[in-house]
Amino acid sequence: MAANEDQEMELEALRSIYEGDECFKELGPTNFQYRVGDNGDPKAFLMEISWPQKYPEDPPSISLNAFFNNHISQDIKKSILNKFNEQVDANLGTAMTYTIFEFAKDNREELMENFQPMSNTIAPGNGSTVDTENVTSSKKKDKKEQLTKAQKRKLADKTDHKGELPRGWNWVDVIKHLAKTGSTDDE
Repeated sequence: MAANEDQEMELEALRSIYEGDECFKELGPTNFQYRVGDNGDPKAFLMEISWPQKYPEDPPSISLNAFFNNHISQDIKKSILNKFNEQVDANLGTAMTYTIFEFAKDNREELMENFQPMSNTIAPGNGSTVDTENVTSSKKKDKKEQLTKAQKRKLADKTDHKGELPRGWNWVDVIKHLAKTGSTDDE
């Protein structure tokens, strides 16, 4: 469980505040993720807060290194983290996770004001770019048919523990088939 009483109280408060909020995720009793912005929004980012043993006296660890944030440059991430650290310094000694999440939501446009979508350059400034036509054509040749999650679930529900389909799984129900086609033996 959480290291101290303050953490336990803040954890309970966070659970009640963000209950049903799809942007909030509790990774553990002292680790939390919050997505700022909608899923399709290019200016959306995912922040992760981890509490140290002596939180809130010690500052929490804030990270933007999630895979979700790969489209954001390191300079923008540093800028955002600097603004978060200002909030941490101002709130040191108090429960601040909610405050930081709300600050990020309220100031998302300001935090991402210098955001530019990452380009296809190999290294900045050397002028060489990736030929996206060749890359995409080679990927198309190698790519196998992808199943959706629902299709995978249905397939898993139909198979046994060995991954094999049971005998007769695709047999046609003769009575239903005859009822649909209207065929009978009387003709």
